[in-house]
Amino acid sequence: MAVAAELAAEFASGAAERDRARRLPHEELDQLSASGLLAITVPSAFGGADLPPSVVAEVVRILATGDPNIAQVPHSHFVYLNLLRLAGTPAQQHEYFGRVLAGARIANAQSERGGATVADIATVLRPVRHQVVDGPRRFVVDGTKYYCTGSLFADILAVLTRLDDPLAVSGLEPGEYVAFVPALASGVRIIDDWDALGQCTTGSGTVEFDGVQVDSQNLVARAAAVNAPTGYGAFAQLLHAAIDAGIARGALEAAAEFTRTHSRPWFEAEVARAVDDPLLVQRFGELAVSVAAAEAALVVAGAAVDAAVENAPPGAARLTSAGGAADISSDHSEAGRASISVATAKILADRAANEVSAAIFEVGGTRSAAAAHRLDHFWRNARTHTLHDPVRWKYQHIGRAVLRNQAPPSHGVI
Repeated sequence: MAVAAELAAEFASGAAERDRARRLPHEELDQLSASGLLAITVPSAFGGADLPPSVVAEVVRILATGDPNIAQVPHSHFVYLNLLRLAGTPAQQHEYFGRVLAGARIANAQSERGGATVADIATVLRPVRHQVVDGPRRFVVDGTKYYCTGSLFADILAVLTRLDDPLAVSGLEPGEYVAFVPALASGVRIIDDWDALGQCTTGSGTVEFDGVQVDSQNLVARAAAVNAPTGYGAFAQLLHAAIDAGIARGALEAAAEFTRTHSRPWFEAEVARAVDDPLLVQRFGELAVSVAAAEAALVVAGAAVDAAVENAPPGAARLTSAGGAADISSDHSEAGRASISVATAKILADRAANEVSAAIFEVGGTRSAAAAHRLDHFWRNARTHTLHDPVRWKYQHIGRAVLRNQAPPSHGVI
């Protein structure tokens, strides 16, 4: 955490200018990799620090106070290392954990457009016909992925694919698989076309896969981690909440600094300094409570995810869920309670990030809107990142748990 704080302070000094010029943080991400922070979840059996989700979330939150773009880049990196921990074979774990310890970065190639919902996956995994059966089975990946955060900085792409294989040619069960593909593999095209109003330097562009070959030894069945009481989704969402909480804290600190150094008091306050305006003091108190609530909820959620991971029943990654209709007080309730706790933290962090980043201009006054100060990047980052998954559905899952004692579904986004 001390290393994260040092890096966050360094990254903060150039965040606004990188945002303005859309200068991708290649050097900064190399610093992040060299620091060792991207390997903190590697299991101890493979030489890693094996730190719990709560610590990872705090590291991400700290980094996000400095530059939430940089903090978001390794989100998928940590999520797919968790997938390998839960569902990878020993050989896969040895391979990819070792590469991450050596500095490799993993990015996602997951989301698509064109389907009825974001959950529809059209990227297919086709088995190569007429292949030698005594070696690894070979497949071909075709498709286009969008919002591939971190892909421009990645060594490895985690590609969400669908295997239909009605003739059972592959020898694998049909379903969703994550294919770990080298970013420089033949047939991979990474396009720098991310043009959102915020989080401008996350490298979240488009990735095209045209006849990309992959072996069965590079495929991990996603269902083993997602459709079981493993805390997989809660861990992923915890990191998103950490990013938003970090944005909120960074925005509050920027607002306070601007008010201390640039703002003038409203004449009716009859004070010499803006910081002595009682109504301004009141507003900062309200904003500070919002940020503190988000941070406190994140700590509680982190502890809940820690418990879910530590107390997951033996073989949890091989169990199937009850489709979200399970009793949250059942034997496998730790994961369900963790998801509800994380949903609560996500709501509060979403609210704080958007409220405080917008309030910068309210408390800073007209001067704060000057383009030279570039304070708008806090709001644009908050508004963009909080679109990742709607908090209105978090309220639904929380309400069902309260009223019906119903556990949330196992789909990886709760």
